[in-house]
Amino acid sequence: MGSHRHVLETSAAAHQLGESAALAVVVDTEGSTYVRPGAMALFGANTGQVGWLSGGCLEPEIGKRARIAAAQSRIQWMDIDTRDDEDLIAGSALGCRGRLHLALLPLAALAGWPHLIEAWLQRRGPLRLSLSIQGDLQVEVGELRQRWRIECAPMEGSGAAEDSWRIEIAPPPALVVFGAGPETPTLLPLLRGLGWMTTLVERRARWLAQAQYADAGLETTAGFARSHSGAQAFDAALVMNHNFELDREALLELAASAIPFVGLLGPVRRREDLFRVLPPAAREALSSRLHSPVGLKLGGQGPEAIALSIAAQLQVHRFPQ
Repeated sequence: MGSHRHVLETSAAAHQLGESAALAVVVDTEGSTYVRPGAMALFGANTGQVGWLSGGCLEPEIGKRARIAAAQSRIQWMDIDTRDDEDLIAGSALGCRGRLHLALLPLAALAGWPHLIEAWLQRRGPLRLSLSIQGDLQVEVGELRQRWRIECAPMEGSGAAEDSWRIEIAPPPALVVFGAGPETPTLLPLLRGLGWMTTLVERRARWLAQAQYADAGLETTAGFARSHSGAQAFDAALVMNHNFELDREALLELAASAIPFVGLLGPVRRREDLFRVLPPAAREALSSRLHSPVGLKLGGQGPEAIALSIAAQLQVHRFPQ
């Protein structure tokens, strides 16, 4: 889920500042619900609400309970059931036929939480969360592991069907973009909002300011494949320099990498011209993973429409149907 990155980043910052806040985690669902197990939202005194667990109808009540969890420094449980016929025309009139079971975790009780989130953002492994109904909580990211025993409020209603839950959140996907351009101010913030970690490779003075939209920046293409050869280095790459020679350099480096998705901006004729000047081995290495022209055919013209089409294709690649 793209929202995990923003929620977890903000929770780590709130923890470091000592903010009164609670992390709402969906541990189980039944029926038709807006989110699935593992969805999260943060409710903080200063940060407010970050993330969504419904279309906006449930958050006010979740926020109230989150403030209690933070103030009392104990886990609050919530069971939200809208499967009755009466829920279609009464109460908040959600019109949903589902049930959410939530754990509201007080951030102040989670010593070491920012280190775990930093490791997750660095893609050192998935975030694995184990929680019991007694308040035993364990979180692992790669080699890091933290355990806590947190006081719990009484389970409300009929309680949960299970007495323990395990949630795994994959590391955020990573993208490297070779070349800034007019699409960058739309594309990179959009992808970051969807949860991608972004790196921009750009050395031209005219476009250096576009690095502000990325998480990291590089100024050279040479040696990229050797320097970023780890299995988890990048999930996708985009070549969009709007410059033939720079695109050739980028494709040559990417041919030596193991990045599974390589998108090339520009028409088919441009790709054919670039392939003519690449060594046969590079063409062969790229052919099965090159998406050119990159982007889905959504309609529209201009940099904003192109950015949207590329982001849509990357999401399809990330979540194949």
